[in-house]
Amino acid sequence: MKYRLLGRTGVWVSEISLGTMTFGGKEHPVYRTHGALGQEEVDRLVGTALDAGINFIDTADVYADGESEELLGRAIGQRRRDVVLATKLIAPVGPGPNDQGLSRLHVMRALEDSLRRLNTDYIDLYQIHNHDHLTPIEETLSALDDAVRQGKVRYIGSSNLSAWQISKALGVSALHDQAKFVANQAYYSLLSRDAERDLVPMAEDAGLSLTVWQPLAGGFLTGKFDRGGATTEPDSRRALNGFDFVPFDEEKGFQVLDVLRAVAARHDVSPARVAIAWLLAQRAVTSVIVGARKLEQLTDNIAAVDLTLTEQDLAELDEVSRSPLAYPNWIQGWFAPTRTPAGNQA
Repeated sequence: MKYRLLGRTGVWVSEISLGTMTFGGKEHPVYRTHGALGQEEVDRLVGTALDAGINFIDTADVYADGESEELLGRAIGQRRRDVVLATKLIAPVGPGPNDQGLSRLHVMRALEDSLRRLNTDYIDLYQIHNHDHLTPIEETLSALDDAVRQGKVRYIGSSNLSAWQISKALGVSALHDQAKFVANQAYYSLLSRDAERDLVPMAEDAGLSLTVWQPLAGGFLTGKFDRGGATTEPDSRRALNGFDFVPFDEEKGFQVLDVLRAVAARHDVSPARVAIAWLLAQRAVTSVIVGARKLEQLTDNIAAVDLTLTEQDLAELDEVSRSPLAYPNWIQGWFAPTRTPAGNQA
């Protein structure tokens, strides 16, 4: 396994991190199609991940109504010191009006509940899971700062926020000398390179880690789906749900998949492994979160850290997946500085 720094902290995290959305939820109306893994299966996946050198594990209080955290906490057991443990909050976790959001009330409640379910005294990376348009960011950041000062949280981060929202939060934290975000978790894949417009430049400028969720676009980039709907994996979440959780143009998706398969064939590896290796070769990416239902899926994903794509591979994948520049990115490119320093005229 290879490791990269978590933002501007001194903490090293594995290039591949383990996602836990597949843990639990056997009777849940939504999560039962995500994997619905029981304790024995979770123990096997977590043990394999840790033995392979993965030290970064991500979950959320909303996954399977908290069952994911419970199963993960038991699976980690005595190996807690081997794990940089991340969880998230904002989504509804109960029927009450205050059982969601990013108010101080809910932040404190949600943190205590996650600590209990995970059977730990502290969270290494506590992340807000989305933007709360009702709660002032000052209130949320103050509550998170208190959690850090109490020793219940080591670092804080965000997920699914826009670049301006993260930048504003960083400014508020700096103004009040509070703990600030060190990482952002975002959707990024060969089928959606939207993050490159603002989130990637912002992360580089601010020194934030970028962790990636859904690197295989809901399983589409595994290459197990063909035009016309045929699949070699009928029990997959994509096949069972009948819809794509992450939106993309299907025809362009198959164009990307054609190139992905060609690159994979050159290296004699799976398309999934290539898709993850491509992400690890991109600017600002710190870790790619993989969520598996089967052990062989996890081991194949882990092997992506040892796959080095050639310049030809990267150029072909970039060409077929590139997104059109959005305003103002395209016009700023027109006015990029070309002048030379005084005394060094061309």
